[in-house]
Amino acid sequence: MSKAILVDTTRCISCGACVSACKEANGLPQNEDTTLTAQTLNIVESHSGVFVRKFCMHCQDPTCASVCPVGALRKTAVGPVIYEESRCMGCRYCMMACPFGIPRYEWKLVLPKVKKCTMCAPRQAKGLQPACTEACPVQASIFGERNELLREAENRLRQNPAGYVQHIYGKDEVGGTSVLYLSAVPFEALGFPANVPHDPLPMYTYRVLSKIPNVVAVGTVLLGGIWWITKRRAEVAYAEGEEKGTPKASDG
Repeated sequence: MSKAILVDTTRCISCGACVSACKEANGLPQNEDTTLTAQTLNIVESHSGVFVRKFCMHCQDPTCASVCPVGALRKTAVGPVIYEESRCMGCRYCMMACPFGIPRYEWKLVLPKVKKCTMCAPRQAKGLQPACTEACPVQASIFGERNELLREAENRLRQNPAGYVQHIYGKDEVGGTSVLYLSAVPFEALGFPANVPHDPLPMYTYRVLSKIPNVVAVGTVLLGGIWWITKRRAEVAYAEGEEKGTPKASDG
């Protein structure tokens, strides 16, 4: 079963425990970045007094993995989208493709790599939960099976309809994500893109690529037709020149 994280922004107190735990688990310096960087893979933002965590959404069908030409990014069956830096060639296509603007690049290093949250995949492999959810003192972020977390989110919406926007962000966005959000204010007010489609973004690439054989076939026929017409005109000109005794037209 696929694992996920449910973030309830109405419960977050911006204590920073999740940020510190993330840094410790990933061996990153305990600096105080206010935005996502190659050294800060998880942050807590404030939007008019509402606190919200930002980190990799771990899409069900990740665009970053679909555009990576060397397979450095891939979705695992248990939920995390992991990154194998030994394969990375630094093209940064994943950064351009991510609909949530998550991956960061180690610009200052001689041999830079892409950095992002991996949902503590190594910890999960040992039967542990992600460091961020384990550290949260108020359970603003909880970890579990995605289907169970969706049911929990739906129960919260049903039990407190006035306290939440009646939507689970990540349930359907870009085909669904392994990080789900609840909020009392519109999600766009928290900096989330509101215009993302519900279809997985790699499907759009597939739909275009699936048309290419037809385009190539039609183009081949069209170019072949132009070549035949041009050649035929040259042949006619040649024949007319023969009949009139004029110099031969070029066959070029």
